[in-house]
Amino acid sequence: MEAMEEDPTTQELRVSQIRRESAERDHAEQAPTDEAAEAHARRAEKTAYLRKRLEDRAAAERDAARDDEPEP
Repeated sequence: MEAMEEDPTTQELRVSQIRRESAERDHAEQAPTDEAAEAHARRAEKTAYLRKRLEDRAAAERDAARDDEPEP
């Protein structure tokens, strides 16, 4: 059984969120003030949430592709 690839847009968005989350965490660690660190940490949390939603979307796309396959 050949797995259907997820929508490239979903994959690209997931990669983008991973990179953004990492960058925001780095910025939080290097922030000059606690306020700036908290702002970057919140952004990292938001991107982590969006990444998780995209992972769920990718799983749903894979499940839908499996459901659309004809039975042997």
